[in-house]
Amino acid sequence: MSADFVTMEPIILEARKRLDQTAWDYLVGGSESETTLRRNRAGLDRIALRPRVLRDVSTVDTSTTFLGQRLRIPVLTAPVGSLQRFTPRGGAAAAEATSKFGTVPVISSVTEPELEETASTGDGAKVFQLYIRGDMDWVRQMTGRIRAAGFSAFTLTVDTQVPSLRERPLISGGPTPARPAVNYQSMMTWDFLDQLKELVGLPFMLKGVQTAEDAALAVEHGVDVVWVSNHGGRQLDHGRGSVDTLPEIVSAVAGRAQIVLDGGIHRGTDILKAIALGADAVAIGRLQAWGLAAAGVDGLVRVLEILETQMQSAMGLMGVTSLDQLGPEYLCAAEPVTMPHEMSAWPNIPGERIP
Repeated sequence: MSADFVTMEPIILEARKRLDQTAWDYLVGGSESETTLRRNRAGLDRIALRPRVLRDVSTVDTSTTFLGQRLRIPVLTAPVGSLQRFTPRGGAAAAEATSKFGTVPVISSVTEPELEETASTGDGAKVFQLYIRGDMDWVRQMTGRIRAAGFSAFTLTVDTQVPSLRERPLISGGPTPARPAVNYQSMMTWDFLDQLKELVGLPFMLKGVQTAEDAALAVEHGVDVVWVSNHGGRQLDHGRGSVDTLPEIVSAVAGRAQIVLDGGIHRGTDILKAIALGADAVAIGRLQAWGLAAAGVDGLVRVLEILETQMQSAMGLMGVTSLDQLGPEYLCAAEPVTMPHEMSAWPNIPGERIP
């Protein structure tokens, strides 16, 4: 069935058929007014491409190397909580799909199955993302399990200090976010990061960085990857779009760490814009879940194949044959032609949103 998905639109529409309202709203919505969610898309739409011509583009290479791993395209799958709501095998399905395609998944600590089962699925490298849900004894136990399971790198998410107000799933009757008696996530500091980094003993990715100041601090504390993210517009409302924050973060990092970006990445051209601005890779959350919901492992593989095809086409038309040729000179400012919303990257999906 996945071979019938010639573009992203039928994948999204098939996913909608298979998901109940609360799961759909949890996936596609943002927090409060969803302004940050829309700014993610608006930021990408305000960037135009500047193609060069009369260059030999008969061979185009979309691959890259990230944390020592070869990626077929510079796309990670982002950590999505409760991924089992979109496919019964949850994180294990994402691990299998990325292994088949040739990239790396980042597995959320709040998705099923247990981390050991996901780690043993597929042959490829995998990254584990941790939310802090206990004291230092709990942290030591978790980091020990992560290392023993064979994950190749570690991600700490730092933009979820307190629960956000995601109104769409609340209105449609979704579960109210749990507010723990002791919110360990809210107690994290740079000193805690230092302790955690020593305990983990793996390449360390810091997810949720949105300013040059915090990017500079991350590098000073020895972080290997600065992950530019506003949680897909699902945490702080009225924040900036991820791609709008990228230039200042690239400047602050100054080549001392690798950089990942997520937020509104829906097309191959979005990936190329991020790479041209200095990111080493991007991550997909909603696209990942739509693919898994539509057709399981094969659906996510198809999502990645479509992104690859879009990248190959755009790179050839831009006059570049490898990602390392991209830079800011291939971009310029432009006026967007579509009002941004969660479906605005796909003109063949009617209406502003799918109810």
